[in-house]
Amino acid sequence: MEKPRQGFAGLWNISFGFFGIQIGFALQNANMSRVFQSLGSSIDDLSALWVAAPLTGLLVQPVIGHLSDRTWLGRLGRRRPYFLAGAILAAVALLFMPQSDGLLMAALLLWMLDASLNVSMEPFRAFVGDMLHKDQHVAGYAVQTAFIGAGAVVGSLFPYALDHLGVSNIAAAGEIPDTVRYSFWAGGAALFGAVLWTVLTTREYAPDALRAFSRETETQAAPDLAGRGLWPCFAWIGAGGAVAFLVDLWGMEKEVYLLAALLAGYGLASLTAIGLARSGRRDNMLAHIVGDVAGMPPIMRRLAVIQFFSWSALFIMWIHTTPVVAQYMFGSADPASAAYQAGGNWVGVLFSVYNGVAAVAALTLLPWVARRIGQAHTHALCLMAGAAGFASFLVLRDPQWLLLSEVGIGIAWASILAMPYAMLASSLPSAKIGIYMGLFNIFVVMPQLLVATAMGSIMKAFFPGDPIWTMAFAAVTLLVASLASLRIRV
Repeated sequence: MEKPRQGFAGLWNISFGFFGIQIGFALQNANMSRVFQSLGSSIDDLSALWVAAPLTGLLVQPVIGHLSDRTWLGRLGRRRPYFLAGAILAAVALLFMPQSDGLLMAALLLWMLDASLNVSMEPFRAFVGDMLHKDQHVAGYAVQTAFIGAGAVVGSLFPYALDHLGVSNIAAAGEIPDTVRYSFWAGGAALFGAVLWTVLTTREYAPDALRAFSRETETQAAPDLAGRGLWPCFAWIGAGGAVAFLVDLWGMEKEVYLLAALLAGYGLASLTAIGLARSGRRDNMLAHIVGDVAGMPPIMRRLAVIQFFSWSALFIMWIHTTPVVAQYMFGSADPASAAYQAGGNWVGVLFSVYNGVAAVAALTLLPWVARRIGQAHTHALCLMAGAAGFASFLVLRDPQWLLLSEVGIGIAWASILAMPYAMLASSLPSAKIGIYMGLFNIFVVMPQLLVATAMGSIMKAFFPGDPIWTMAFAAVTLLVASLASLRIRV
């Protein structure tokens, strides 16, 4: 049996919820540094405050992937329960975020928002694989990318548009401007409405139907860990201890201890899973996740390297674009000043441009180029365009010219959101597409955690008060990802 081909309406309904999810991410990415600084954070503390966001994605997505692979709630389906639950919680976080009266409350709500968005987002990645035949995966992820771009445009432009409608864009010290406040409220409503559209307009294939569509012999049995050696577990634990020792020895920022804890934590999790398997308790979530990490398909391992460097650049951009643009293009590093807030609004415009470019490129440029030079070479070319966009921040000082920089970044963003998933999806067994998509997110999150924990130390040690050099780091990491893409064979 073959899955029925979806027309444009079907592709639209499958991915429309991502439009709302990305509005939430865009509001978070473009405004949280501004919120933190408005509430009294210094620029050197921004990376630490952002740690909660990628950490929640690292923990949440594999768990949600594992659970959604095994969920079937009748008419509500397999993935849709997670769409809906995540959307409700994210809307609540967006409702209360502008009411934050201190950094702790804002950081906790950022954690809640990012966790909820990840609960919704991970099943959407797997949903394309569930619902579409393999020869429609590129089209499915392209439409999803177009909605991501469109949602990000809307989310990024909210404060800018409200400012031009006369809503106050400045606030007293320790308070959040009304433009940001109303944007978060409107974004929460839009997020919930878009996800609800996908929930109501799609009907998932039951597990028996998915097995009938599949051509491979599939199993959800836990990998056999009982025979595995323990030395890799102790190696991970030792790596965590070594990082912790270096933090103290070199006087690095204390948030780098989080990276040490994650390395040691994975070693302890593996050690526990092997111990459970040897005692006869093999079929548990921990055993599945640890075993599937080791059993990733070869193409997933190669794509993981590309994702690691690509998302390092993106996270640098999301954290540091606002202070860079405000300081170097608008002439103010003071969050209480009108010039800084104007710079913050212009960042919203810049982010809307790169997302708008991504939406158009995903449906037009990427398929056309991929048919001619292949998916891997297309991805490499797009990442090079993004590296050039980041590098241009070092020489441009007119904020209007940054719109051109965002074109290159937008082309890279379109490819990052579509090409790796299109290359990966066809190689995954459908019974485990949720867990593997969740594990693939590790290579999105780990570089973000590395940036969030280490970038503050690097900037303070070598470039204090000079955040423009973060854009140089972003350009170099994206160039490395581009070169790694040339090694992919699909």
